[in-house]
Amino acid sequence: MKVVDNLLGKVRPVFEKGGRFEKFWPVFDALETFAFVPDHTTKNGAHIRDAIDMKRTMFLVIVAMVPALLFGMYNLGYQHYMAIGQEATLIDMFVFGLIKTIPIIIVSYGVGLGVEFVFCIIKGHAIYEGFLVSGMLIPLIMPVDIPLWMVAVATAFSVVFVKEVFGGTGMNILNVALTARAFIFFAYPTEMSGNKVWISLNGEGAVDGYTGETLLGQAVGLEGNVGFHDVAGTAYASIADSFWASFVGLIPGSIGETSALAVLIGAAILIWTGIASWRIIFWGLIGGAVMGMIFNLVGPSISPENMYLQVPWWHQLVMGGFLFGVVFMATDPVSAAQTTRGKVIYGFLIGLLGILIRVVNPAYPEGIMMAILFMNVMAPTIDHYVVQANINKRLKRLKTAKTTA
Repeated sequence: MKVVDNLLGKVRPVFEKGGRFEKFWPVFDALETFAFVPDHTTKNGAHIRDAIDMKRTMFLVIVAMVPALLFGMYNLGYQHYMAIGQEATLIDMFVFGLIKTIPIIIVSYGVGLGVEFVFCIIKGHAIYEGFLVSGMLIPLIMPVDIPLWMVAVATAFSVVFVKEVFGGTGMNILNVALTARAFIFFAYPTEMSGNKVWISLNGEGAVDGYTGETLLGQAVGLEGNVGFHDVAGTAYASIADSFWASFVGLIPGSIGETSALAVLIGAAILIWTGIASWRIIFWGLIGGAVMGMIFNLVGPSISPENMYLQVPWWHQLVMGGFLFGVVFMATDPVSAAQTTRGKVIYGFLIGLLGILIRVVNPAYPEGIMMAILFMNVMAPTIDHYVVQANINKRLKRLKTAKTTA
């Protein structure tokens, strides 16, 4: 590393003020501070009061996502070979998923960092570190065969209109990666829903009887069928029996969202390192469980045709992207609530609304996306009232002390 440090020191004057490439100082600074801890502190936006800097913090989040990424690559191959009825080794499955995932990651980072480089050069400030995480999150929440140009457009839109226009990292009010997914969901809905988008067939036909539906899609697709009650009972038994498949992740879905086990490993890393708030994760799960229990108790009597009402609450927590969203999206330190009590309220309402939207409005079976984005907007209001309540409590205590004195 000493050799690299010396090399960077020799070329640094060329990029400093007055140098030949001074306009590209943000690019050089980003590369240098990625390799070595910087000797300066943050002036605005996000602040880390710790021995590590923002880049190391973001790197730990990426480490926490590695289990979901690696399992997602394997699962892509597993689903592909199962769909075409062909046997394959574990290595074959992983390599297939690797080949499918790497281009999405390259496009995500290439476009996102490219946009940030342009803004940094124009504004003359250092490159922000936040996209190190967003650039990995975006591929993990996409279908396997999502067109790369859509990933590029969604990434550029999210970085520009959700992040840069508000001032960059530490200033955005919405989660950048989740906004990219929402952009594609509403702009190109056929690429984010249906049976075919979750399995890559590579031009090969699926074996007879294979649909490629996610568990959420199975429940939605049954509604409105003739003789629904008979069909629903069979489907419910299938969904209930597949709890462990959902927990392990051997089901169709977005690249990195299917395995609850891999996500929980990532959650343990984030909580152990102190990067993510355990309160948001814990109360997010509690909120989802409470809403699921309510629907299990009253659902069959008020809407027997809604399949989601019959899914056990514990299974709701591992279906779809609920757990992934609670662990990696809701805990975004920028767009989440900041106060201790606010994090509890924020996390609980995300879990509650995530299951509520999923069940009540099947048009949005991945309700956690809408829940997190909505609570991102409400987070400042939650913090305001928490702080105001604390101020009022102290004023009341002071008034009482003066009265009794």
